[in-house]
Amino acid sequence: MTHAIANRDILPFITQFILRKLLRLILLLAAVSVFSFVLVSLSPIDPVEAYIGADVLQISPEQRDLIAERWGLNEPMTTRFFLWLKQCLQGNLGTSMIFNQPVTTVIANRFNASLQMMAAAWLLSGLFGLILGVLAGAKEGSLLDRGIRFYAYTLASSPTFWVALLLLIFFSVTLRVTPICCAAPPGVLLEDVTIWQRLHHLLLPALTLSLIGVASIALHTRQKLIEVLNSDYALFARAQGETTWGLIRHHGLRNIALPAITLQFASLSELFGGSVLAEQVFAYPGLGQATVQSALRGDVPLLIGIVFFSAIFVYTGNTIADITYQIVDPRIRIGRTA
Repeated sequence: MTHAIANRDILPFITQFILRKLLRLILLLAAVSVFSFVLVSLSPIDPVEAYIGADVLQISPEQRDLIAERWGLNEPMTTRFFLWLKQCLQGNLGTSMIFNQPVTTVIANRFNASLQMMAAAWLLSGLFGLILGVLAGAKEGSLLDRGIRFYAYTLASSPTFWVALLLLIFFSVTLRVTPICCAAPPGVLLEDVTIWQRLHHLLLPALTLSLIGVASIALHTRQKLIEVLNSDYALFARAQGETTWGLIRHHGLRNIALPAITLQFASLSELFGGSVLAEQVFAYPGLGQATVQSALRGDVPLLIGIVFFSAIFVYTGNTIADITYQIVDPRIRIGRTA
């Protein structure tokens, strides 16, 4: 009877779910845009001086005023915000002061490079985190369990840039098996770069992010699996002759899947933040490096556009996680519908 009710009401449930998510996204973007604009506008960095650079002493006050007028920096903060909001509602995030291109174009080009790195790191950290967590939970108290926990605790407390520097020194400087920087060999045109060259330059940045991302998923998966293996129904199954790996296969995987999915999609924000540091160390021309440049040089339109985009990116990941819950465990959908 419950299944019949759930199947009949699933379409209204999905519609309400999507509408609630869209409303929350609109409120989130409104809050992000206001706070980001205020914080960037109150920054001690002078956008005009950052735009001019080393030639700031050679620029006359009249030329300085013309530059400020060109980029709308001579207007009060509230006026600039409402002008930007009007453009944003029309689908225009403005023009980047650094790259002299539309913000949407800069974000699209830079995110294309970052997406490859983040996707590889995200998949590797999720896969190996789940495997290590299952092994540690199944062998609780063993040498393998202690080794995995030591690795996870060490990497979880390690800064991203420090891990990136260690990998860079060891693999690129000492062993010379990986490139020192960039997303392609210097001097090679973008259309002439091969897939192998892209992967070769992608290896270390993706490895840095995945090594750190493994830790939290492995620890939480281990703890959840231990709870499952020590539960009453697991003890009853053992009394019936079920093995540990049989318990994991028949009872453990579904119970540890939801926490793993939650952590995996929740790590998108940490992954995005970690990519900023990793791209700086490896001089990888992605969205993270553009974020640092826009902040240091006072490029307000680009910085706010990146913050705007990152909020949508992380929120979309969390929404996908909510939908995945109901696919992995239909009891969640049935309970909400009922």
